[in-house]
Amino acid sequence: MGVTLNELQALDIWRRAIVAGVRRDAPDLSTRQMALLLSVYLTPPPHTVRGLAEALKVSKPAITRAVDRLSEFDYVRRKKDENDRRSVLIQRTVRGSVFLREYGEIIAETARGVEGPRGLGAAGPPGLPPLTPGSGPGSRATDSGPDRWAGWFPPPSALALSPSG
Repeated sequence: MGVTLNELQALDIWRRAIVAGVRRDAPDLSTRQMALLLSVYLTPPPHTVRGLAEALKVSKPAITRAVDRLSEFDYVRRKKDENDRRSVLIQRTVRGSVFLREYGEIIAETARGVEGPRGLGAAGPPGLPPLTPGSGPGSRATDSGPDRWAGWFPPPSALALSPSG
């Protein structure tokens, strides 16, 4: 059974999961590191730097840096490919599996806090205040189109950097 979320609900789930993850005693991974980690764990092996770079559409040096960092945490490990000594395989570890399982539990708990296809009521992880119905864009049936975000985010012109900074 699929769940229908509006943009604000999806962002709120993501926010809550990230905040809960930050509060844990766990490494703070970049988006690229998390994308690489999820790719290694959720797609069938074997995984190589070249294959991961192609799959994620980033350079091989960027993948190498992410693998270096994830290896420091023992979330992945390198192993020489016995069939091609020039190639290095990126493998899963128990510690990486535990990290992702716990993160998945945080996301699932957060998602359970979303009521129905348009409501934003229940709390999710402890200590994170919920967005309440009627308090944000997309929370009312009349909220549709680009104007539903008015007042929630600064206009694009306010985000533009001046030449000095």
